Amino acid sequence: MTFALSLLRGINVGGRKKIKMADLREVYASLGFRNARTILQTGNVVFETDEADLARVKARLEAGISAAFGFDVPVIMRSPAAFETIFKRHPFTEAQLDEPRKIAVVFLADAPSPIAVEDLREKNPGREFIGADGSELFIFYTDGQARSKLDNSRIERALGLPSTARNWNTCKRLLQLIDEVTT
Repeated sequence: MTFALSLLRGINVGGRKKIKMADLREVYASLGFRNARTILQTGNVVFETDEADLARVKARLEAGISAAFGFDVPVIMRSPAAFETIFKRHPFTEAQLDEPRKIAVVFLADAPSPIAVEDLREKNPGREFIGADGSELFIFYTDGQARSKLDNSRIERALGLPSTARNWNTCKRLLQLIDEVTT
C-alpha cells in the first residue's frame, strides 16, 4: 500500500471544468484507489494505491477523469515524502512566510531545464521572486497574485511543462492531511 497526492489542474476555475469533490472521490474509488480525501474544490486528493509507479497512477487518473466528466484534466502526482520536502527546501524568507497569500508553489510534471527557468526569470515582466528546485517553482508575488502577469499559462509556455500551482496556505493544509492519513 502506497499513499499518493494528486493535484488536478484547472478544475472549478471561472465556472469551467466543474467537478464536485464527492464525484471526484467516486472516480478514484471506481479506479481501485482507496480512502480518497480532498481539500478545497481544486482537485487536491490524497489517497491509497497498490500501484507504486506514480506515472501509471497519473495515466489511470487522467483517463478515468476524462471518461467520467467528458473533458481532459492534467494531473500532477507527488508522493507524500516528495511533498513534505517542499517545506524543508523552500527558499522563502521569514518576512515572505509572514505573507502566505503572496506565496505559491508551482508543481511541474518534470524538472525544468535551468536555461528555461532563467529565461522565465529574465522575461518576467513583474517583480516576483522565482525560485526553482527539482520539479517545483517557488514564487513570491511581491505585488500580489491578482496584479501579476506570471500565471500558470505563462509558466507552462516558458518551461514547456504541464504545471499546477497551489498557494502556501493550501500547501500547509495538504501537508496536515498527508500527516493525518499516513500516521
